[in-house]
Amino acid sequence: MNNKKLYVGNLPYSIDKDGLLGLFGEYGDIVDAVVITDKYTKRSKGFGFVEFADDDAAKKALELNEKEVDGRKIVVNVARPPQER
Repeated sequence: MNNKKLYVGNLPYSIDKDGLLGLFGEYGDIVDAVVITDKYTKRSKGFGFVEFADDDAAKKALELNEKEVDGRKIVVNVARPPQER
């Protein structure tokens, strides 16, 4: 399992990739950050993923779990691999 990749849920719909980078950047080097959007409307679905360069930075960033961002308490967990449908 990749402990460097974090799931970030309950995001404000106004946040974008740059917002994620700003929120998580202070915890370490980020390899990738993505906010999942609807393919038709291009509107945020309210969740995304952040991948760090090392496990320690990702572990530290878990402290953002339940932090309030623009009036919403975000959820931060280690990302699980996608499951077959």
